[in-house]
Amino acid sequence: MSATKRAPAGRRVIGAARKPKTEEPDRALTDPEIMVGDAVGRLIEFWGFKRNMGRIWAVLYLSPGPLSAQHLQDLLQISSGAVSMTLAELTRWGVVKKVWVQGERRDHYAAEVGLWRMISRVLGERERTEITVAVETFERAVKVLEARKSGGAAEARSRADFQLRRVRALLDLARLGWTLLDALLSTAKLDAEPLARFLLGGARDATNG
Repeated sequence: MSATKRAPAGRRVIGAARKPKTEEPDRALTDPEIMVGDAVGRLIEFWGFKRNMGRIWAVLYLSPGPLSAQHLQDLLQISSGAVSMTLAELTRWGVVKKVWVQGERRDHYAAEVGLWRMISRVLGERERTEITVAVETFERAVKVLEARKSGGAAEARSRADFQLRRVRALLDLARLGWTLLDALLSTAKLDAEPLARFLLGGARDATNG
């Protein structure tokens, strides 16, 4: 009896019961794939990410089966280095996962299709961090201005008093933003995921399609 081949640790397995759908490496992107990829690329570029991250994620999202890095390179006509770096970033953000396809030696990748889970993860890891940094910075500025307000020349005290009121307003706004973001993520994760998935484009249909 031959030993059963096992998947490498940390990778999701595409079962042996049926051969997974794979894309032909020499096919071209369809018009809808190009349109969606470009739209997602522009959107996440506006959020401060690289456009190719959106394009690669969109191709994987619209693919009926996992794709290898080579397939992505051929489809999108970008360098192997760019594909490798982009896949590493997408995997780190949790919006793309590495899977193991039985009978294939290359690594394959699939997109996260739970749209709200994906967005909340990015918001939680990036936006919350930025707001926290802003709050801490404003708090330090408030302490400096409070010290300046209590001593020095009259003109300097007046300027410090004016700036202190302005910075405190920013601090209140940042704290409010942090609270709203935290409430949004917590509430959506616990109570509103079905509604969020519906509003964000029918991830249920995409998953079952």
